[in-house]
Amino acid sequence: MDENYRWGWMKLNSVARALAVMALFVAWVLPTYSQIAPQSADAEDLTLKRAVELALQNSRELSLARLQYTVALNQSKLDVAEFRPNIYTGLGGIYSDGIPQTPGGSAPSIISVSYTQQLINPLLRGKYRSDQDLAKNQQLEIDRTRDAVIIRTATTYLDLAKVRHALELLRTEETSAQKILDYTRERAGKGLELPIEVTRGELTMAKIAHQILQLEGRDDILSEQLRNQTALPESRGLNVTPEELPTGVQQSLAELETRALETSIDVREAENERSARGHLAKAARQSYWPTVQLIGEYSLLASYNNYSKFYNHFQPNNVNIGVQVQIPIFAAKTSALVNLAKSEYAEADAAVGSKRQEIRVDVRQKARDVRELEAGREVARLDLKLAQETLAITQTRFDQGQSSLRDLENDRLAESEKWMEFLNADFARKQGQLSLLQATGQLAQVFQ
Repeated sequence: MDENYRWGWMKLNSVARALAVMALFVAWVLPTYSQIAPQSADAEDLTLKRAVELALQNSRELSLARLQYTVALNQSKLDVAEFRPNIYTGLGGIYSDGIPQTPGGSAPSIISVSYTQQLINPLLRGKYRSDQDLAKNQQLEIDRTRDAVIIRTATTYLDLAKVRHALELLRTEETSAQKILDYTRERAGKGLELPIEVTRGELTMAKIAHQILQLEGRDDILSEQLRNQTALPESRGLNVTPEELPTGVQQSLAELETRALETSIDVREAENERSARGHLAKAARQSYWPTVQLIGEYSLLASYNNYSKFYNHFQPNNVNIGVQVQIPIFAAKTSALVNLAKSEYAEADAAVGSKRQEIRVDVRQKARDVRELEAGREVARLDLKLAQETLAITQTRFDQGQSSLRDLENDRLAESEKWMEFLNADFARKQGQLSLLQATGQLAQVFQ
């Protein structure tokens, strides 16, 4: 290496050393994710838990799920209303020329009051209990929606933190690459570098600028999504920080499977469906027995309806009260209903077993995925550390005139690539952890 080349680059010693110190500092700090990107003074400081809390408070999907649960509860109350007193009254006036009779077959009256109440009706009772079980499924939908809101908000938050961290790295790299390009052009003008080296530097700058543009667009989209999820105003920016996820209870694979089966929304919904079908099947079998209904009626009759002409005795006030028993003697529909209810119960029972097996396989796979992603993150972290240490060695050798600009630039680009790989690996690991927490029913608990 010629003397002019070595001493020319010594002009940038202070800058190079500063970059090396910064690289070493970030190498030890960021892999543990305690490195925090510069914060905007006029912005909302938002933590991961706070973002999830705001999203749950402002989620329209969650509000809709709660309303749907209320509708399901009210639907079940319609069935039980038949077993409570039902009183109706009415007023009217009818002219009679001949036998007094209304289109419904009853006697015309000025005032009428009717009373009905089911005492024994297996089909209605079974439908009421079935609807109660189905209402429980709608309550589980609230939990499912809550978990979906947490997953979506946490993913958006972590992705935004990753993107902003990557932007900081690329902007630092852009500054460094620009200085190298400027000096390469200066040396090329003196005939100390080939023109291809200038083109190589320009290509590096173009690639970095392209990546920055892509990440800035991604930053805008994720910021907008996070504002929509948390209902924060658009007038202020968002300060997010890379965070580790809250950890759930450390358990073995067998314990995770057991917990997943106990807390799985899909399994519990299938069990509620089976219970609902069981109530309908039991009610269908009991429909061979009589139904009993309490009835009553009061009528105020008018003399101008010719009652005295066709009946031996006329009485204005009339009361009828008693019990109506309906006995099925031959009902082909009942037999078909029993067979249908039995088959539907068998189907629901089989669905429970199938769903439990799916959950076992799913939680095992997600637990394996998390272990693989954690191993991948560790590989990426060590790969990054190696790239940083290599860069530091190259920087020292360059300061001593023992390494070329091309070597330094290549090591710097390699370090930048390893940073991106590490950030992506860490984000993938966190996504896997969120999925496992959801599968084992710990998601809402860790974000309390």
